[in-house]
Amino acid sequence: MRFIVGTGVSGKGVYLVDGEWAWNLTVVDSAVGTELSALIQGDVNLGDVIASKDKTDAEPLSSLTPGLPVDRPGKIICLGLNYVDHIKEGGYDIPSYPALFMRCTTSMIPAGAPMIRPSCSEQLDYEAELMVIIGKGGKHIREQDALEHVFGYTIFNDGSVREYQRKTHQWTPGKNFDGTGPVGPVVVTPDELPDGADGLKIESRVGQEILQSATTSDMLWSVAKTIATISEFTTLQPGDMLAMGTPPGVGHAKTPQRWLRPGETVEVEIEGIGICANPVVAEEDIVATEAAE
Repeated sequence: MRFIVGTGVSGKGVYLVDGEWAWNLTVVDSAVGTELSALIQGDVNLGDVIASKDKTDAEPLSSLTPGLPVDRPGKIICLGLNYVDHIKEGGYDIPSYPALFMRCTTSMIPAGAPMIRPSCSEQLDYEAELMVIIGKGGKHIREQDALEHVFGYTIFNDGSVREYQRKTHQWTPGKNFDGTGPVGPVVVTPDELPDGADGLKIESRVGQEILQSATTSDMLWSVAKTIATISEFTTLQPGDMLAMGTPPGVGHAKTPQRWLRPGETVEVEIEGIGICANPVVAEEDIVATEAAE
């Protein structure tokens, strides 16, 4: 199944996607809610809701304004170094344990929303990533059981302000600027993808300029291994989000360096899932617009 949280003619809700059409399941049953938490936690009988979807009219997928798949995830945990060629382009040694960091909810935005280049730095970089949404929680999850804990897969752009990422040994500032982490729009359940979303083409681009192009089979830590590793130290909960790292081709490693510029639209595409596209906007322009209103 494919879902999108968004706002259409019928209002805000969780939409079931089939091709270029979408049905607002929230109109069918208000218990579905306006984001994915109720479905993730199994609070509604999804089969019954889908069987009754004809109670609402289909809407063109292109007419929806996406929202965040999960409004308030308990944890957003990201892998920093998970593709060998990206590790090499950054000048790092290949790690024996994943580089992990966390993102806060104020850094996250839905597909289509402005990706904000902060006024304090021009070094806004892109990072195409697969994102996992946890369905069933747990602690000390075995690798062989880990994929049973996945609700779905979506797309993430781990927008990074490199100047601030490298101010200290901790990456937190550069990874958590407001409005730099686009996610979505479509969440795909595991039955529609290869096990662990393995072997999918992943690409980022601006217009016709291809910035990154690789496959998820190049990841050092698979989805299953990542879930098992993270659950060694923290209890994973339904709705938690795990970002699986980025392939080579990021802007800071190019010559000359390639930063995202206001006026551009950056796209991240993952085979079988879709495209997450966001315009880049300067923070000072947003402030000026708000002041004029």
